[in-house]
Amino acid sequence: MTTVQSRGFTIVELLVVMTVLAILATAALPLAELTVKRNQERELKLALREVRQAIDAYKKAVDEGRIASTPADSGYPATLEMLVAGVSDAKLGGSKIYLLRRVPRDPFAEPAESAAATWGLRSFASPPDNPRPGRDVYDVYSQQAGTGLNGVPYREW
Repeated sequence: MTTVQSRGFTIVELLVVMTVLAILATAALPLAELTVKRNQERELKLALREVRQAIDAYKKAVDEGRIASTPADSGYPATLEMLVAGVSDAKLGGSKIYLLRRVPRDPFAEPAESAAATWGLRSFASPPDNPRPGRDVYDVYSQQAGTGLNGVPYREW
């Protein structure tokens, strides 16, 4: 008598394997979402630091007399694009001072025409608790309504 050896898996074995894979997938999904959010928050923090340092460097150059300004000016750039386009150096006879290579984009913002349009702008004359744009750019902030993993709203970073 010959015996037939079957090769392959039974339906029960396949169901057990699929159940285990489903459990592993449901455990990994929240971790992946957390990793994506953490990376976006890191990008936001770096972008805010980069833009704020460029604004501060512009103000310092105005205070040192390297960038011409009038007494009515606050000493801050009129737009974020000025930091990329460059401004004339009053001390070096018209050569340009470049403070940013490009304006970074808010990683939480919806796609916009320009990276500068993704940021909320605060002018020097506006109060810190109610930032508004104006004649200059004193600070930038994220316009997103979400809250970070640290519990602080993105608008307050």
